[in-house]
Amino acid sequence: MKLTGNVVLITGGATGIGYALAKKLREKENTVIICGRREQRLREAEQSIAGIITMVCDVSTASGREHLFQDVTREHPNVNVVINNAGIQRDIDFTTTNEGWDTLSSEIRINLDAPIHLSQLFIAHLRQQKDPAIIQVSSGLGFTPSARTPIYCATKAALHTFSATLRHQLRNTGIEVIEFIPPA
Repeated sequence: MKLTGNVVLITGGATGIGYALAKKLREKENTVIICGRREQRLREAEQSIAGIITMVCDVSTASGREHLFQDVTREHPNVNVVINNAGIQRDIDFTTTNEGWDTLSSEIRINLDAPIHLSQLFIAHLRQQKDPAIIQVSSGLGFTPSARTPIYCATKAALHTFSATLRHQLRNTGIEVIEFIPPA
C-alpha cells in the first residue's frame, strides 16, 4: 500500500489502535477521516491531530454504516483507503452470564458485520480510485483464542477468513486487501 497522498477512512479512529493509525497516517501527509460513536472522543482527537476530519457514526447498525458510506463518498469523493478498525472486546462467561442476545451480539455487529458490510458498500467506489485498499484490523486472538473473550475471538477468526476470501475475490480489481494483526 502506498503510504502517502491517500484519503483514508478509519472506523473507531478516536481511541486506541485507530487513533494511533490516524496520527501516523496524518504525519505521512494523508487526508484522514475518523469516525466513532462518542463525539467527545472525536473532539479530543481533533485537538491533538492537526487536520483530522471527524464524523459521528455508529457502525453497529446497518443504517449507520450506510449513512457513513454516503457521507464519506459525498464529502470526500477521493477516499481510496478504508480501515475497518472499530471493535469491542468483552469478557463473557457463558456459564454465568444473564445478558440478553442484543447485548451479547453487539461484538458481532461491530467486529464482524461492520467490516463485511462496509467492505461491500465501498468496493464499487474503491474500484474507481487510484491505489485503493481495504484494511481489516484483526487480532492474534483470532488464531489463538482466549476463553475470557469468546465472542471477540470468534469474530476476529471470522474476519481473518473474510479477509482472505475478499483478497481472492478482489485480486483482479486493483483493490488491495490487507489484514492488519497488531501485536499484543
